[in-house]
Amino acid sequence: MISDLLMGARLAFAGGRDGWTRAVLTALGVGIGVAMLLLAASVPGALDARQARGDARDAASGPPRPAGPDTLLITAAETEFRGVPVHGRIVRAEGPRAPAPPGLAALPRAGEVVVSPALRDILDSGDGPLFAPRLGGARVTGTIGDDGLAGPRELAFYLGSDTLDEERASRVAGFGSHVPGEPFGPLLMLLVVIIFVVLLLPIAVFLGAAVRFGGERRDRRMAAFRLVGADRRMTRRIAAGEAAAAALLGVAVGGLLFALGRQLVPLVTLWDLSVFAADVRPGLTAALVITLAVPTLAVVVSMIALRRVAIEPLGVARRATGARRRLWWRLILPLLGLALLYPLLGNVRDSGSDHQYQVAAGATLLLIGAVTLLPWLIDLVVRGMRGGAVPWQLAVRRLQVDSATSARLVNGIAVAVAGTIGLQMLFAGVQHEYRQDTGADTSRAQAFVQVMTGDGAGTIARLAASPGIEAASGTLQAVATPAGAADRIVEVHIGDCADLAELAYVDGCRDGDAFVSDADVAPGDRLSFGSDDREWTVPAGARRVEVREDPAGWVRGGVLATPSALDTGRLGTLTANVYVRLDRDDPDAIEHVRNAAATASPFAYVGTLSETQEARRFTNIRRGLYIGAVVTLLLVGASLLVGVLEHLRERRRLLAMLVAVGTRRGTLAWSVVWQTVVPVVLGLALAVVFGLALGAVLLRMVSVTISVSWSVVGLSVALAVAVMAAVTLLSLPPLWRLMRPDGLRTE
Repeated sequence: MISDLLMGARLAFAGGRDGWTRAVLTALGVGIGVAMLLLAASVPGALDARQARGDARDAASGPPRPAGPDTLLITAAETEFRGVPVHGRIVRAEGPRAPAPPGLAALPRAGEVVVSPALRDILDSGDGPLFAPRLGGARVTGTIGDDGLAGPRELAFYLGSDTLDEERASRVAGFGSHVPGEPFGPLLMLLVVIIFVVLLLPIAVFLGAAVRFGGERRDRRMAAFRLVGADRRMTRRIAAGEAAAAALLGVAVGGLLFALGRQLVPLVTLWDLSVFAADVRPGLTAALVITLAVPTLAVVVSMIALRRVAIEPLGVARRATGARRRLWWRLILPLLGLALLYPLLGNVRDSGSDHQYQVAAGATLLLIGAVTLLPWLIDLVVRGMRGGAVPWQLAVRRLQVDSATSARLVNGIAVAVAGTIGLQMLFAGVQHEYRQDTGADTSRAQAFVQVMTGDGAGTIARLAASPGIEAASGTLQAVATPAGAADRIVEVHIGDCADLAELAYVDGCRDGDAFVSDADVAPGDRLSFGSDDREWTVPAGARRVEVREDPAGWVRGGVLATPSALDTGRLGTLTANVYVRLDRDDPDAIEHVRNAAATASPFAYVGTLSETQEARRFTNIRRGLYIGAVVTLLLVGASLLVGVLEHLRERRRLLAMLVAVGTRRGTLAWSVVWQTVVPVVLGLALAVVFGLALGAVLLRMVSVTISVSWSVVGLSVALAVAVMAAVTLLSLPPLWRLMRPDGLRTE
């Protein structure tokens, strides 16, 4: 038995040029799948590493402590640059032994800043002047090390300050914290499980197809062994050894591709997410499982394929030739999947994550149904086709003879499309539960700035004069306590009539007027702004008005006063709430707002207004889906190209012979195109059906009304068609070479 297996292993590499080509294609196909599996297995570890570095640079929590030689004042200065978050911190050492955050060799002093490599690149580029104002003219004195960054492309800085005080900062003596994350709810867990199924299943399907590359030639070679005395069991063992050897080579190639590919990972940023190469490493258990499972899968698939082949000393006979494919057993897997999911209808929200394996198994079996049904559907459709142009007849005849090979090429993309449709239906059905209206009115303003300043009117004027800003309006906010009621807080907003109109309905407003919109304060009340010399009496003629939501969707009640009614010059530092209308033709308008706000105060808050807000966890899961979908799409395209090339190579002699007898190359090329188009169309039609079925079941599981987003369906199908078109175009040059006369040469 061992000798038979070893002979099979030698056959995988000792078949001359043809054998090596087959082995290389198989290894490449399997290698791509293995590399993707290793990458998928590395995702949890990479995310954990990012989280660990993020926790390590957070200020350590603890009881309040006095200033000392080993303490540091630190405050957040978060911002964005062209939609990318910037992790900013302002620091001030209070002693010689003040702790430095991870990644910093020394704390920056006042007028100095330490930046991440990615931010340094921006500052050194032509975009530098667009960000530099946020650093207050500080000199870059260093670069943050890898252990101080969540990812290699993260934008981050530590800005030194000598004015930072404990009122605006936290005093810490060290770094490193760990706040346990909130566990996923049943709905989010369902999304995660389905995402893994949808993204990994096409890889498994492609691996099953890749290990069958060169299957026809392998079967014919087994016939030669029968001729020299091998029995059927021996030929099966030889075939198993050959398949296992090719798969092992594929595992090695996959490991090499993974090792090379992860070096490129730091160069890629998808949806603001980048990781270091060292973070991309699968766990030992996962690596061992993949290493053992792939050769095992290769042997199992080869044995299943040989069950339909009769290898005799004088040739190979395929038992399926001329026989119709049976439907009944192809329905078992999807029906079994539905049977597993049926008990969970309307039950997922209450049962928590206890049934995640049942959900994964049910969804997997349902999607695999598209794989089992596709050859039967192709056979059913092409069986009665007759007539047409010559290329069409050649393609149809080829599909009538062997539809399984074409189906194997399309299976991966059919499963990917079906899973994507089902998953997107689930996302669309539940997204309203994680999205809420903010109340913001983006027709009135597109950005909001909040800054504490002693020159409020000047700050608003400077913001309004910044480039990219069409208009800026705002009020100054102070906090007061009514006389005799120290436990009550009253907000006082000062601005001209137009600014106050953003907060309340102040009809007939004139400069010098005051208004009251809070039931706890009345005209004539005396308000204290922190000291006796900063007291003010609400004018007796103040009118009571109804409040309205400001452009940000907030309600700011209290006292509204025009500048002539309340002199802000004696109130000290106030909070300026500024609403900004952006120039929609200037893509960097919001960056100018951030620069102007940072110039007013490094602690200024700038936010863009949006009418809806989505839960961060839901957003992160969807971002992970998009990243995975992009990677899976690339895999599907690469695997299809390898499969098509191997398919053409198997028919090299036939193609060269047809050209030699006068068949036009264009006819053969169109024949190949039709052989791709027909299975793809049928596969996508089947994928839509199974995708809708999966989506409907998932929606019923979470008790959501079934609805179909046809735009999502169309987009998924369009992407699949685009991939297939690209693969077909890339396969045409090799096809032209295979039709040359030297393709007739045989050994």
